Amino acid sequence: MRLFSKLYDRALRWAAHPHASRYLAALSFTESSFFPIPPDVMLVPMSLAKPQRAWYYATLTTTASVLGGVLGYGIGLLAFDAIQPTLQTLGYWDEYELAKQWFTEWGFWAVLIAGFSPIPYKVFTITAGAVTLSFPLFVIASLMGRGARFFLVAGIIAWGGERMERALRSHVETAGWLALIVLVGAYLFLRK
Repeated sequence: MRLFSKLYDRALRWAAHPHASRYLAALSFTESSFFPIPPDVMLVPMSLAKPQRAWYYATLTTTASVLGGVLGYGIGLLAFDAIQPTLQTLGYWDEYELAKQWFTEWGFWAVLIAGFSPIPYKVFTITAGAVTLSFPLFVIASLMGRGARFFLVAGIIAWGGERMERALRSHVETAGWLALIVLVGAYLFLRK
């Protein structure tokens, strides 16, 4: 089944849209506080389509993501009781409990690592507000973690250029299925 090739081609078409930068910013913002799709799905094809703008896209993604993280922090700080049932219903409660434990042990470093990793960042932004992590430290850790991730992704894609695009196209199915397996495995592992 050629599922990921079709998605890849669609993402490249979206990347060429005149309002693609706005969509990237909106996706980055919402992913940090409540939306489940990471901005990498637009950052990668946009950086492939216009490698000379990769640094701009990384800056836009980082800025919008951190601003969305601030919204997530505010949700955790001001409205945690209202969203707690939603976290439980959507299956994020175990992740919230894990994030809470990490904040107790590592604080700033938990946000930094979550910002860089594929761990759902929104869980950490909301948890940071719920446990009242220092707001300036939260913003600094978010900028460092999200910035490192998005600049690394954009830089690798821009550096690889056409070779990277050809390699991605030829291996997109394998990479897509492997990524899906890893995500499902990580989800199952974290639920235990």
